[in-house]
Amino acid sequence: MRYTFYDKKYHFKTGFDTRTGFYMRTGILDENGKDTGVDPFMASYPHLIDVGIMGHCIHGKTGLCIKAGVECYQSGLTINKPNMAVEDFASIAQQCWGHTNQFALGGRGDPDQHEHFEEILKICRRNRIVPNFTTSGLGMTPEIAAICKKYCGAVAVSWYRSDYTTAAIQMLLDAGVKTNIHYVVGNNTINEAVERLKIDGFPEGINGVIFLLHKPAGLGTAINMLRYDDPRVAEFFELFDIQHPYKIGIDSCSLPGTIAFCKTLNPDAVDTCEGGRFSCYISADMKMMPCSFDQPSRYVVSLLDHTIQEAWESEPFDRFRDHLKGSCPKCEKRNLCMGGCPLMPEIVLCNSESKEGLK
Repeated sequence: MRYTFYDKKYHFKTGFDTRTGFYMRTGILDENGKDTGVDPFMASYPHLIDVGIMGHCIHGKTGLCIKAGVECYQSGLTINKPNMAVEDFASIAQQCWGHTNQFALGGRGDPDQHEHFEEILKICRRNRIVPNFTTSGLGMTPEIAAICKKYCGAVAVSWYRSDYTTAAIQMLLDAGVKTNIHYVVGNNTINEAVERLKIDGFPEGINGVIFLLHKPAGLGTAINMLRYDDPRVAEFFELFDIQHPYKIGIDSCSLPGTIAFCKTLNPDAVDTCEGGRFSCYISADMKMMPCSFDQPSRYVVSLLDHTIQEAWESEPFDRFRDHLKGSCPKCEKRNLCMGGCPLMPEIVLCNSESKEGLK
């Protein structure tokens, strides 16, 4: 089913196809409804919400993430809190009806291991929201894969380099689920990423590989951050210009690197940080923030005391947006990346002399 929304406050239209996941938005429309070509800075309500339904990781004690070379930014190895209550999730979904297109389910563990996983997916669909999620795949079963096929738009399996990784991918593919791989790329994994892109060394049948930039948050260490002047970084991004049998995607945190090194970048196909602009994060204990990487809770609003709309229009969210509005004012490419990450300027893959205003 296709939905079209008109944002009365910021004067633009969006379209979303619940079957394919296709999403688009126009530029700001003038008084005659003509597209001015100027991108809207933000929406009056989040179009996508990352909902952290998992307060703890049932695999945390095994240290699967660390063993797989992935340093959990949510500190799932050390923090053990209750998962999100179904009643809280239902409240979020009900508030989002008619405003939000997709929920990305996540948190400190695998969402498919939530004690009320299927009910959560049903709640999404009852409120005209498409659920997607990322999993390590360790607890995936054919039964869970069948549930995903029934309710989810897509499922991503984290690249943990293990038998259970490939087994989960195959179970999802066998069930007919649109399946992606989420690959955290950092100092410790970029060599493998380059080699696999060169030989297209990911499982057949997947929809795409989404590369997520390693961040020094939670258990994430600074030593694994990528650096602009590392020749492997240039080689990695240049491989995006080559045709692959699956789609290649990045998180918005990686956009400065894409701008710097990709030769065939289509500006219309990418977007910079959407945190506080078109998306946000809600934790299992009902704290809303522009981005899930705000682990120090600098921009948090409690949904126990406020609605999603109130949080979206709050002072902490405006402070976060100010970074994107004011950074790198002299850069000719600032409309593409707005200075990159407002939370961690050290991860921004840019060496421009115009880089300024990032704190």
